[in-house]
Amino acid sequence: MERLTMANNTATTTGPVWDWAAGHGPVTGALSATTGALALATTGAASGMPSGWALAAGAAGAIGHTVTSLRDRCAARTIGMRAASWLLGAGWTTWAITHGPLTWTALGSLATLGVGIGAAARSTLLHEEARELESLAAAERQVSRELSAERRAIAAEWVDRVQRVCGITVRVLAVEMWPTGTGFTIDAELPAGGTTYDRIARESARLSADARLPHGCTASASQGVDQGRVLIDVTTVNVLAGEVTYPTDYGPLSLLAGIPWGLRTDGRQVPVYLREQCALVVGPTGSGKTNMVHTILAGFARATDVLTWVIDLNAGSAGLPWVRPALAGNGQGLRPGVDWLASTHEEAVLMLDAAVRIAKHRKMAYQDLMSKANTDLLPISAQIPQIEIVIDEGAEILASSDRQLRHLADKILEVIRIARAMGIRTVLTALGATGSVLGNLMIRREGKVRVALTGGETEGMDLGKQFPGSRGLRVDQAPYKGSGFIGTPESAAGLFKSWRILPNQIRDIVAATSDRHPTLDAISVKAAGPDYARRWDSSRIGWINDHTPDTGPLAEPPRTGAAGGLNLSAHRTTQPAAESEADRLARQFREQIDAQFATTPEPNEPKTAADQPPAAGGLNLSALRDEDNAARTAALALLLAAGPEGTGASAIARALTQEHGTSRQTVVGWLKTWTDDGTAVRVGTGTKARYVHHRHAPDRPTED
Repeated sequence: MERLTMANNTATTTGPVWDWAAGHGPVTGALSATTGALALATTGAASGMPSGWALAAGAAGAIGHTVTSLRDRCAARTIGMRAASWLLGAGWTTWAITHGPLTWTALGSLATLGVGIGAAARSTLLHEEARELESLAAAERQVSRELSAERRAIAAEWVDRVQRVCGITVRVLAVEMWPTGTGFTIDAELPAGGTTYDRIARESARLSADARLPHGCTASASQGVDQGRVLIDVTTVNVLAGEVTYPTDYGPLSLLAGIPWGLRTDGRQVPVYLREQCALVVGPTGSGKTNMVHTILAGFARATDVLTWVIDLNAGSAGLPWVRPALAGNGQGLRPGVDWLASTHEEAVLMLDAAVRIAKHRKMAYQDLMSKANTDLLPISAQIPQIEIVIDEGAEILASSDRQLRHLADKILEVIRIARAMGIRTVLTALGATGSVLGNLMIRREGKVRVALTGGETEGMDLGKQFPGSRGLRVDQAPYKGSGFIGTPESAAGLFKSWRILPNQIRDIVAATSDRHPTLDAISVKAAGPDYARRWDSSRIGWINDHTPDTGPLAEPPRTGAAGGLNLSAHRTTQPAAESEADRLARQFREQIDAQFATTPEPNEPKTAADQPPAAGGLNLSALRDEDNAARTAALALLLAAGPEGTGASAIARALTQEHGTSRQTVVGWLKTWTDDGTAVRVGTGTKARYVHHRHAPDRPTED
């Protein structure tokens, strides 16, 4: 029984299906009409029905179909065929009721009538289809005529405008309307006599003014298909003023297919190709440069063949949002959005040295692979990823005269110089497009992908230096935050809008791309050595969480006692630490001070009862003050222990970094204060300057 049921079900599902909702065609319609007439005539003859009833029903059907056909705007042929079919069918039925429907004469005439109705229906159906196609074609021709008329009007208008403003007569070959509806492109032929496209390009501002274009819209000229043609892009809608959020599609990208960095004024994305090119991003404060850096990092994070290293000597702020989601207690195994983050000079040197070693080792180790691929460029893939080093304000590092920064600049230039073929490129940012930033030949030669975020700022924004050869670019064309100009080897410099990427999007991208990041190939890992392998050691990244509340699963719960306020558990010592050399010297120094000046109080010791802190309420930040005073005291102890030879800010900072996390800039400030108040004496100038405690200074007066 089960097998029979299954067989029946199979037959039901696999056999032909009759569509009862489908309309009648010429054959089924004629068959339905003739069988209906035969059934009605047979019933009427047997029951003695008056024959006039059938004729009245046929007349009513003819009238009804005529009305509906007129409403549907059918052709006269179709209306006549439908009315005639009803009347002929009714006439045969009336005759058959009177003389009998089952005679050979009646059946033969009915069959002939059915064939005639079917043929007429087929003919009228073809005629209706032809009428419909002709109607659609006529509508398309009308739209085409209207569009052609609009394009002809645009062409004529701009021929006159170019003649009036530029003094040349062009012949417009085509006008392409942008799909976004924000403008159009004119393809024109230049006049004979050696006229070039830049004759129009340098008059961009005057053309825009003559066309009365809205602010933020331009008429820019670029090279055509040959040197005798010009393309004029005319923007009619200002797309730079609004904020455009970074796309929520975090799908995979490839370095070789281009990584989008923003939108052109016609709505198209701007892809950049960085396999062989470095990039330079310029933007003054408030122009959206930091947001642009995050957009660049987002593109690299989505790429399946890129590893991103970030150098930001400003506390690593550019890379922190891409690292913190993975380092948080609820990271659940996420990988950081960047592969290495350097916030100090020392870490940046380790990173750049590793990059140089990788480039040199790849040149030797991948010779067979490049030979098989018949190329002198290392084939980049998910197995051998490209390393993109993003250096925030890197152009300023290259132009700096500071000794430490000059050392770092030399290493950056070495990476740019030797690592192109081996898949290591840089993205540098700068605060301005000035001669000092763009004066380096290596930057101009290798950094062909260039971005200038203007934000309306005119000081230090020399677009002619950043985009040599481009004409008609003016800062006031892009006065909005996140807007500016972008130029690549594949496309001329022009206006664009950078995406706005929000902090929650950065977290989402880190989570969405965590399993997509490639891993550094084994050959490169071996060349990079322990500096790369230990880049995420707690001793190397402790600065990231130094000022971050502990929110992990082992965090101490907040106390709800009488004091309330903020619980700074990170500064609470739960176990006495071993005394370091710097702390020992600091302790001895404090003992010497106490022995000489017995009344000197500790910085956190109240002098009187009035100075006592309140018993409850408020925020107690004494942990921060104690830590700062301890580091300052330790630095003074090191200065005293250095003796008559003295010491420098870098040496003191290195001694305090591990225990106190003190930066060189902080130590320099202390030394300046001590020099001003006589605690220390500066000996020498420039890079040889050293600081000597006043007790060991050569000109220290003798005590009585």
